[in-house]
Amino acid sequence: MHCLVVYDIPDDAVRAKVADVCLDYGLERIQYSAFEGILSRNLQEELLLKIKKRLGRKEGNVQVFPICQEDWENRLVHIQEGKKRDGQGST
Repeated sequence: MHCLVVYDIPDDAVRAKVADVCLDYGLERIQYSAFEGILSRNLQEELLLKIKKRLGRKEGNVQVFPICQEDWENRLVHIQEGKKRDGQGST
């Protein structure tokens, strides 16, 4: 089942650890503090437990939204990327 993981964690180090956990579960980053992917309900619960351990007593809001296939296919998406710079300046 598709799932969306979003979080608001003020501590930079903890936020990075939570992102690493999401990546370990094969989730794809879609925004700075949002990941999506396919995980069974059991894996979603396991993921949330690991994230809670990483948070410890630190402040944070983490939410996991299961999304059915039909809703996933009906989502609306707009991605617009800026111009990439090649790193070379003009002389």
